[in-house]
Amino acid sequence: MLTLLNLKKELRMEASPNKAKISQRFFKTGPGEYGEGDVFLGITVPDTRKVVKGYSNLKLKEVVRLLHSKIHEERLTALLIMVNKFQAEKNKEKIYNLYLKNTKYINSWDLVDLSAPKIIGAYLLCKPKLILYKLAESKNIWERRISIISTFCFIKNNKFKETLKIAKILLNDEQDLIHKAVGWMLREVGKRDLKTEKEFLKKYYKRMPRTMLRYAIEKFPEKKRKKYLLNLI
Repeated sequence: MLTLLNLKKELRMEASPNKAKISQRFFKTGPGEYGEGDVFLGITVPDTRKVVKGYSNLKLKEVVRLLHSKIHEERLTALLIMVNKFQAEKNKEKIYNLYLKNTKYINSWDLVDLSAPKIIGAYLLCKPKLILYKLAESKNIWERRISIISTFCFIKNNKFKETLKIAKILLNDEQDLIHKAVGWMLREVGKRDLKTEKEFLKKYYKRMPRTMLRYAIEKFPEKKRKKYLLNLI
C-alpha cells in the first residue's frame, strides 16, 4: 500500500547502524561542519532507489512531508520520488516550484547533485534561466550549489553559456563544496567542448581556488595540469 508510513518502514528495513556511523563521518555532521546535526539511517543510494521504485505514485503532499524529515535518507527518498514524478507527469511546473520552495531541506551535496539537474535543469532547459543567477548569489551554500549543478542538464545538451556565467559568479566563493562543483561542471564542459573550457580557463584560472582548478583540469595530460597549477599557461 502506497502510504508514507509503509515507505518509512521499508527504508528502515534497509538501514545499517554501521553504515550510518560511516555516513555521519563522510557527510561531515560534526559541530561546525557543513552537515552539522544531520541524521542517517545507513542506507546506500542503490537500496534507497529500490525502495523508491514502489512509491513513485505517492501523493505529492506526502512526498513534501518526507522531504521535511530530519533523516537524510528520507529527504533523499523524497527527492528521488520528485525526480520520477517530474519525468512522468505533465505538470512539471508544480514539482519545479515545490523544489524551489523547499531548498532549505535540500541541504547536502548528494541531495543537490541527484536532483537539481533532473528537475531544475530539465525544467529550465528551454526557458529563461534568471532564477539560477539569483540562486548563485544566495547566502545559502546549497542554493549556490543548485545553481551550478542544475546546469549539468544544459551541458549534456551542449549548452554551456549558463555554466560559464555562473562559474564566473562563483569564482570567489569561500566554500570548498562550491569550488568542487564548479570545477566538476567545467570539466564536463571540457569533455564535450575542450576549446570552450580552455578559453574560460585562460581568462580565469589564475583567480580560481586551487580545488576548483584541480577539478576542472583533472582529465588534462599531466604536463598540461602542471602548467596550469604553476601559472605557466
